[in-house]
Amino acid sequence: MNVGPLRVLAVQQVEITPTMRHVEIYTMAGLLTLLWHGPDDAERCVLAGGGAMGGLLGPANGFYHWLGEKLANEGIGMMRIGYRRPNDLDACIGDMVAAGMLAERQGAERFVTLGHSFGGAVAINVGIAPSPIAPSVKGVCTFATQSAGCEHADLLGGKPLLMFHGDRDEILPQFCSEVVHQMAGGTGELLILPGAGHLVGENGAAEVIQERVPAWIRSVFG
Repeated sequence: MNVGPLRVLAVQQVEITPTMRHVEIYTMAGLLTLLWHGPDDAERCVLAGGGAMGGLLGPANGFYHWLGEKLANEGIGMMRIGYRRPNDLDACIGDMVAAGMLAERQGAERFVTLGHSFGGAVAINVGIAPSPIAPSVKGVCTFATQSAGCEHADLLGGKPLLMFHGDRDEILPQFCSEVVHQMAGGTGELLILPGAGHLVGENGAAEVIQERVPAWIRSVFG
């Protein structure tokens, strides 16, 4: 896979709220957009990617925005990543790595990656791909992940892994997460959410995710 330099032409940002900035990174291969929550010099940072269509809200009724605001109040940074080329796995891995490197230059030392659907493969690969930030990825969390692109999940090497999947997913069956869990060596935790579809927000699933993920992130960061 190619996670090389993006050939950045320019960067600009504006403060949207006291705890969130909108960052645009102009590259020779397209526009990379970030919504960056929390202190820009946070030592701990969460990197979150959407599905094959891109997007910045994430699953579970806009969970990424909710989580970014919550973590910002705890001094943890979070970047919501708007891919340059959604559904291009190598390019999207490069986008998440580039976001991590930007945070690293500001002071980030430890990362957790999150990914919904297609983004699950992105999040897993950022934890294992040869890149400057891979050793600093301390845990991976996926929501309704696809299995394609996750064939080397065993290379996570026992890094904390938390997975969610709805048993009524209309796009990717829960079997996808089960396969990835097995490929990762059966380590970590897979939660099957009854009555939830691909956005894992129905039938109380969003509330389960809101309860479990922040506590898990804190435990991973220590």
